[in-house]
Amino acid sequence: MAVEMQGEERIDASIAKVWAALNDPDMLKACIPGCESLEKKSDTELSAIVALKIGPIKARFAGEVELQNLNPPHSYTISGGGKGGIAGFAKGGADVSLTEDGPNATVLTYTAKADVGGKMAQLGSRLIQSTSKKLAGQFFSEFNKKVSAG
Repeated sequence: MAVEMQGEERIDASIAKVWAALNDPDMLKACIPGCESLEKKSDTELSAIVALKIGPIKARFAGEVELQNLNPPHSYTISGGGKGGIAGFAKGGADVSLTEDGPNATVLTYTAKADVGGKMAQLGSRLIQSTSKKLAGQFFSEFNKKVSAG
């Protein structure tokens, strides 16, 4: 079952600072809902463990995250997937782009896709879509708060 989401955040920080944060595993870990660990394996590969609750199902996903199509400091694609045991699997990604809005502000836009299978997919598309949108929104608003404050 596939879900698509789009959004935009205006961040009070320079494009260089936002780009650096998007490539900082500690920053990403702090913003990903339910992220228990995020470790850098190379400049473009990370491994992650994320615990999520979708409706009545709780699952811990172990998976890989990869940064692709890097065009510093303007855009990249982040994609990944993980298995959550009997709960099923989740995979997804986001195209993220940054646009300068004056010297100390950046507009971040994203188009994200998520795909879930297994037991979770049986929960129904409305629940999957609302949860996916909520998680994406949480990530980007938390990211905005931390980078703006930082």
